[in-house]
Amino acid sequence: MNGASIGWLRCLFAMVLVSLLSACGYTNEQDLRAFLEAERAALRPVSKAIKPPLPFEAVLYEGDAKPDPFSKQAYVHSIQGLAKASKPNLSTPELSRAKEPLEAISLDAMALVGVISKEGRSVALVRADGKLYQLTPGNYLGQNFGKVTQVEDMRVTIREIVQDEMGEWSVRSTILKLQEMSK
Repeated sequence: MNGASIGWLRCLFAMVLVSLLSACGYTNEQDLRAFLEAERAALRPVSKAIKPPLPFEAVLYEGDAKPDPFSKQAYVHSIQGLAKASKPNLSTPELSRAKEPLEAISLDAMALVGVISKEGRSVALVRADGKLYQLTPGNYLGQNFGKVTQVEDMRVTIREIVQDEMGEWSVRSTILKLQEMSK
C-alpha cells in the first residue's frame, strides 16, 4: 500500500466515524417530552368526594332496671334460648340444675391424680386450680355439661353435651386418664 491509499483510507475512516458520532448527538426531543407530559396528565387519580360524618347524637342509657348483659345469668339465659331452639331434650335438664364448682373449669385444666375406694365405691381424685376434688358417678365437671358416668382404676369416663357451629347439640364421651407424677 502506498501513502496515497493510506491517506485516502484515513479520510474515509474519519468520515465514517464523524457520521456515526453525529447520529448519537443531540436531537430534538420535543415530541418525546410532549408524549410523556400527556401520559403523566392522564394518570392523575380522580377521587370522589367523601361524605361528611354524621353528627353525634348522645343517647341516654336507661338500662338500670335491666339485667347486666355480661353477667353469667345472661349467658345462661342465651344458652337456654339456643337449647330450646335446637334440641331441648338434650340440654334443658342440664341448664335447670345448680352448677357444681368444677363446671367453671375446662377439662384441659384438670388432672386425674388417683382413684380410691370409699364405702365400697370408687372415688376419683381430680386436681384443678391447685385443689383436690373427689368425684363419683353423677358429679358434673367441665364447661360442656360434663357428667361423670364411670370411675375406673386408671380413668374417669365423662358424658358431655356439646353444641356444634350449626347450633346442633350432640353427646360425646370423654376420658380423663390418670396422670403419672414426675419425681
